[in-house]
Amino acid sequence: MSQARIVYLNGDFLPFAEARVPIMDRGFLFADGIYEVSAVLDGRLVDNEAHLARLDRSLGEIDIANPHTIPEWIGLQTELVARNGLTEGLVYMQVTRGVYERDFAYPPAGTAPTVMMFTQAKTIAANPLAETGARIITVPDLRWKRRDIKSVALLAQVLAKQQAAAAGVAEAWMVEDDAVTEGSSSTAFIVTKGGALVTRPLSTALLPGITRKAVLRLAEEAGLALEERLFSVSEALGAAEAFYTSASAFVMPVVAIDGRTVGEGRPGPHTRRLRELYLDMARAGV
Repeated sequence: MSQARIVYLNGDFLPFAEARVPIMDRGFLFADGIYEVSAVLDGRLVDNEAHLARLDRSLGEIDIANPHTIPEWIGLQTELVARNGLTEGLVYMQVTRGVYERDFAYPPAGTAPTVMMFTQAKTIAANPLAETGARIITVPDLRWKRRDIKSVALLAQVLAKQQAAAAGVAEAWMVEDDAVTEGSSSTAFIVTKGGALVTRPLSTALLPGITRKAVLRLAEEAGLALEERLFSVSEALGAAEAFYTSASAFVMPVVAIDGRTVGEGRPGPHTRRLRELYLDMARAGV
């Protein structure tokens, strides 16, 4: 018999089928909430404290008090992973402004936030796409101007991801003013023919990726030249390599953009090396 799925909701660990959120929850009505996702590899959370720090920052940016300390979050995550017997996959966390009669303004002070968590089993380390490389498309960036906040308002990303699915590719890179901002659920990178690693600098235009941060550190330790600057789709098409990063993909090579081959049309040496370094880091628990 397969293990029954357990979720966490407002202080309780519950069977999936018993977890319910009221229709007046502001996350449902207004997308008034924040989420975060941490990877699990070999039963351990990966780069987790950085994810929890970003969760805390996002909550602060929209005036929701963090309902838990970092140690409390880690305890809840660890117990949820154990209860679900998860060895590889994701832990999803969400905090909304809570339940109150529908009104655009905040509910009264003291309204309890809604706190929810669940796990998803997913093959990340041995994802076959990492061997063949991902094909992607580009789409216009339709999002709001505070993309540094990890909001549950994800309609533009849903539309971009669906365009990618309809095109039979793995991801969509969003473009604004002729520059790549980021993927629909990832950070975009290229490697120039001179061997420099290029990604967009942090600002309110994009999410401060946790995997991005780790990869930049690993690249610096490996002696790669780093350039945090904007790049265009045409520059990406002329690059030696391209890849994207996220908690659910780690480091994923890109071999084609909009049907045109990038580099030699297969995962390049820098991308492969960075993926290996990231996997080593994740397995070492550092």
